[in-house]
Amino acid sequence: MTRSRGLVVLTAIVAMAAVPRAGAGDVVALIDGEPLTSSQLEEVAGPRLFQVRTQQYQAQRQILEEEIARRLLAKEAQSRHLSVDDLLKQEVDAKVAPVPETELKTFYEANKARFGTLAEADALKRIETGMRQQRLGERRNELVASLRARAGVRVLLEPPRLRVEAGDNPSRGPVDAPVTIIEFSDFQCPFCSRATGTVKKLEEAYPGKIRFVYRDFPLVQIHPRAARAAEAAACANDQGKFWAMHDALFSHQDKLEDADLKQRAADLGLDAALFGACLDSGRHTAEVKKDQSEGERYGVASTPAFFVNGRLIVGAQPYETFARVVEEELARSGPTEKGKDAAHPSSPPSTP
Repeated sequence: MTRSRGLVVLTAIVAMAAVPRAGAGDVVALIDGEPLTSSQLEEVAGPRLFQVRTQQYQAQRQILEEEIARRLLAKEAQSRHLSVDDLLKQEVDAKVAPVPETELKTFYEANKARFGTLAEADALKRIETGMRQQRLGERRNELVASLRARAGVRVLLEPPRLRVEAGDNPSRGPVDAPVTIIEFSDFQCPFCSRATGTVKKLEEAYPGKIRFVYRDFPLVQIHPRAARAAEAAACANDQGKFWAMHDALFSHQDKLEDADLKQRAADLGLDAALFGACLDSGRHTAEVKKDQSEGERYGVASTPAFFVNGRLIVGAQPYETFARVVEEELARSGPTEKGKDAAHPSSPPSTP
């Protein structure tokens, strides 16, 4: 860095440090003499800026996790009078067995088309390299996890949250559960279907600790039957069969025409005449549109979108991603051992 450029950067840093952070009542603008305060601006801009803040948090969290791992490994290596490289050789490299040839060939046969004209021997070498790297990464993660547990690591970096209303939408689990998951979903979305298994696994892993709320967000531009399916689920809800219809719709995403929806209701034992009248009348059309409008206000742009105590998770993420967030939220609510002994206070306050 040149001296002049360094001075510019230093000047910018000093200038930024000199600017006081706005408090809730600080005036950020005057309009015909009328003050506009930070809290008023946040009320308007909060949802629009939420995803940006979430992305910033995720970047900070990734860097934080890397630094925690680096320090833990360095400390463990020092306690054993080793370098970090030698520690990893002992605890990672030496403990990952070679990938069996049968496993390599099984993977190759199942994915042969992906390798095109590549010779089988070369493809097997590539597969072996990929599998070994994956297992080395998994073993390193296990080592770091054990060191974290021993060191009692607590992450205090506070994630951004958004106040998302559950309303009277269909839900499962205790109303006073320490963790509330609100999903905005689309019955014709394949990723939403994939996420249903993850949600059920979470509910089974943390009994009584999670309240799950379903809200509609049909992406009608690409899923033309999603809104109608959402209305069908609402009609089923009128007869106390929302979750049965929810599961059936996700299991038959290729059959969402009105005739299919009415057949599904009959198969589930609903009063067919009442269901048909409800669906034909469009009784719940406005309700579905209201959900979608509120989702847009919260910044939802794709499905599935989950708010875990106000923390955003977008997409059909792996179970481990959700479990980590749930564990963190349970830890905030009280002592917990893998979600089994958490207390039951209300969810932590969310920012507007």
